[in-house]
Amino acid sequence: MTEQSTPRPMIQAPSLPGPHEGYMPGFANDFETEALPGALPQGMNSPQKCNYGLYGEQLSGTAFTATPPERTWSYRIRPSVKHSARYTKIDLPYWRSAPNVDPDVISLGQYRWNPVPHTGDKLTWLTGMRTMTTAGDVNTQVGMAAHIYLVTASMVDEYFYSADSELLVVPQEGRLRFCTELGIIDLKPQEIAILPRGLVYRVEVIDGPCRGFVCENYGQKFELPGRGPIGANCLANPRDFKAPVAAFEDREVPSTLTIKWCGQFHLTEIPQSPLDVVAWHGNYAPYKYDLTTYCPVGAVLFDHPDPSIFTVLTAPSGVPGTANIDFVLFRERWMVAEDTFRPPWYHKNIMSELMGNIYGQYDAKPQGFVPGGMSLHNMMLPHGPDREAFEGASNAELKPHKLDNTMSFMFETRFPQHLTAFAAKEAPLQDDYIDCWDSLEKKFDGTPGRK
Repeated sequence: MTEQSTPRPMIQAPSLPGPHEGYMPGFANDFETEALPGALPQGMNSPQKCNYGLYGEQLSGTAFTATPPERTWSYRIRPSVKHSARYTKIDLPYWRSAPNVDPDVISLGQYRWNPVPHTGDKLTWLTGMRTMTTAGDVNTQVGMAAHIYLVTASMVDEYFYSADSELLVVPQEGRLRFCTELGIIDLKPQEIAILPRGLVYRVEVIDGPCRGFVCENYGQKFELPGRGPIGANCLANPRDFKAPVAAFEDREVPSTLTIKWCGQFHLTEIPQSPLDVVAWHGNYAPYKYDLTTYCPVGAVLFDHPDPSIFTVLTAPSGVPGTANIDFVLFRERWMVAEDTFRPPWYHKNIMSELMGNIYGQYDAKPQGFVPGGMSLHNMMLPHGPDREAFEGASNAELKPHKLDNTMSFMFETRFPQHLTAFAAKEAPLQDDYIDCWDSLEKKFDGTPGRK
């Protein structure tokens, strides 16, 4: 990988000591941070006059009466209304939103794709987004979309925010820098970032080319799953999520701001950088999370647990126990179950499962599911191990075994996922994927006691 750009300087809050330099640990905390001393009011949110001539402004991620309300107070050089002018509709032809049902595309099926290749074109975060599936309805704020991003160029004096959704970013190759209103997040493979709805940011390439996956969440924001009988520990721990410290730009240069709103894209021209928040406090903020800190749990005697036990983050729906989206991680772990078929069993269920491979080999599909690739098993469609995985697991010596060199994930939703025209016609679809089950044999033998 090669260096692609020199990150723009932003005036940042004094570094925190130790491993949290530039970040504050915790999930859904009430954070407070300032890039200039005394910029953050104390004891109140909206003083008559803010220090340094700043403007106080609130960004709300929930209704005011939600319990608890999610909001952040920012103290900025200009209020956001100065970063908004008349809008022009633009088209980003490869970024699509639900509902997006193409009559010429069949979404019913088991699908798998090779990695979407880099083309050599200059692509930014906006022009390099490729929607694979959509689900639900962006206008009623339910469902999701799954994307691949191909990014080779930094956004220069270009900024973006989504009024439709929060974005869960899963890098597969390359390193990106997210310069946001609330601070800087550097992101590399084996990490994820959560970018809230309404947050303005610019994306720069640190090492490229960059490729990864995005889950665009139209519904309630991601939260940590309830651990239930697991108790207080394991899975994703709040302390391992990192929110950025305050950082700001005071740059007067012609810029553009693109907004995604109800599935459409609108561009406005402004005379300065909108990343001018000098201090902020609140619980509505971007995060990064290191996937290698995820502590999986599993069966220690017999049977394979449901994949819900590997949930990192969940976006709830209005139906208890049924998620709008679950983000599930399959990473290195020990397999020790006795007299048990250890890989995921054959199944079909109400949830639609879109998987991506970050690196290594997935145990249920030892061939064909390669790093950077994706698969889709839509709602109520059967799927499970191919013959090689089935035969290997059925006849293996059941000693403790470490699943190593593996990291895959799943965007799982209660809604059917519809393929885009890009996914069906341009992305590198493995036409023979459905054939991976053809060689499964009839093994039935009616002899009593025969296995």
